[in-house]
Amino acid sequence: MRLQGVGVGRGVVTGPVLRMPEPLPEPSDSPRTVSADEEYERAAAALRATALDLTERADRLGGEGKDVLEAQALMAQDPTLLEDVRARIDASKTAERAVFEAFNTFQQMLLSMGGYMAERASDLGDLSQRAIAHVRGVPMPEVPQVDYPFILVARDLAVADTADLDLTKVLGLITAGGGPTSHTAILARSKSIVAVVGVAGAADLDDGVRVLVDAGEGVVTTNPSEKAIEAAQRRLNRRRLKVPIGPGCLADDVAIPLLANLERVEDAERARELGAEGVGLFRTEFLFLGSEVAPSRERQHEHYARLLRAFPGQKVVVRTLDAGADKPLPFLRGGPETNPALGLRGIRAMRDNEQILRDQLAALALAAAESSAELWVMAPMIADAAETAYFVTLAREYDLPVAGVMAEVPSSALLAAQILGIADFVSIGTNDLTQYTLAADRLLGTVAHYQDPWHPAVLRLIKMLGDAGAQSGRSVGVCGEAAADPLLAVILVGLGVTSLSMTPEAMADVRTELRQHTLEHARALAVRALAASTAGEARAVMLES
Repeated sequence: MRLQGVGVGRGVVTGPVLRMPEPLPEPSDSPRTVSADEEYERAAAALRATALDLTERADRLGGEGKDVLEAQALMAQDPTLLEDVRARIDASKTAERAVFEAFNTFQQMLLSMGGYMAERASDLGDLSQRAIAHVRGVPMPEVPQVDYPFILVARDLAVADTADLDLTKVLGLITAGGGPTSHTAILARSKSIVAVVGVAGAADLDDGVRVLVDAGEGVVTTNPSEKAIEAAQRRLNRRRLKVPIGPGCLADDVAIPLLANLERVEDAERARELGAEGVGLFRTEFLFLGSEVAPSRERQHEHYARLLRAFPGQKVVVRTLDAGADKPLPFLRGGPETNPALGLRGIRAMRDNEQILRDQLAALALAAAESSAELWVMAPMIADAAETAYFVTLAREYDLPVAGVMAEVPSSALLAAQILGIADFVSIGTNDLTQYTLAADRLLGTVAHYQDPWHPAVLRLIKMLGDAGAQSGRSVGVCGEAAADPLLAVILVGLGVTSLSMTPEAMADVRTELRQHTLEHARALAVRALAASTAGEARAVMLES
């Protein structure tokens, strides 16, 4: 049996399956039976213990995971969270129910924002589980401890779980949830763990069954033959060569800049160490979270100035606030929506809250004036030329010379020539573009197999954007995690993409793969991929090249 998912890296591994235990059940909503003070102390003690546990795990984990766990530890002691828990207990909730509901409220807000932010929601779910386990005084369901090597199968893997992964035992990861931008995928890359995420059917894999995990193909094969294992290993061996850190380019020296996707200024040093030639996507959402009011111009200016100082003389692309939907940030106008992914998000939400956008652009302009970095700004979820003109005109008011848009909606590809007649550049968000093209929620496991940027329909939209960029002489980049797939990166270049932005840990593999192909060869491969009828057929073009 072959199960399709999204591969992380290009590794191949075989071994027996071992499943993560099921999560703790949702606490019942029965009223508390002890005093509010006593119940609150139980909840507060559990949150303190959770924060301490996460801090200890952060020290063991290091790297990006350390930063995430430290942030979660702070969240577990956030005064606003504690106030929320207290209010729910005062309303007769039990400690565990109050903790569950408080975390769930924030989790739903992230889910409603869509995209990258929604994929952070699982981290909060894990934090909630850990706190509830402390309230109940029961063990947290965690990675099983056995004395033999295995391939771990889970719904999704929380960052805290990775702190205790024994890499001499855990051969690979298979998850039913998550995507290429999930923390599971990012940490798997950073630890060089072979992984396939978003696997439909992962829940049906039983303990002990032998599987072949082929990240290059994004496939999990049960009970593989020796012939299948050898074929996968041969494909891997052909691509093991690494090129030194340096500018991204093709075999014929055509430059393809490799840029970093960042969400925090603190990640800049690591990105530079891994060879980032600048920033292709700086997400500003985290600056706006956890506050009843939008951050001031002064606070934003300080934040952006630190970012720009980290990349002197290099391009830094900052995306304006991408928020909105069903449970938006408290300071954004807008009511509940039946289908938030298709609602008031991205540039639509900002047009409804223009002063917030103006403050952000003003802060960016001030930071740029003090820096040698080359600041580019872009707006998310642009659908047409009118929205493009709105944003570019606003950016020009603040003397921001390079203003572009994100192509995440199919209409932006269909109208690419019009949009690039106005915008200075386009950056393709392949995660949302795939979601909207194939009408498949990127966070819904039952349709995870549709969330595949190799699909010919998605590739054809990218080709439209690439062609429009070539005709207008303007840059068309990719900042979706499709750029982190070394094989797909070659196809993207063949479709007309001129720069690639990704998690920094993916740069070595992408840099190496690009050096194996000339521009002419990449274009020839892209033509063949466009002619495919399925994502699997398109991927096979590269696997067989």
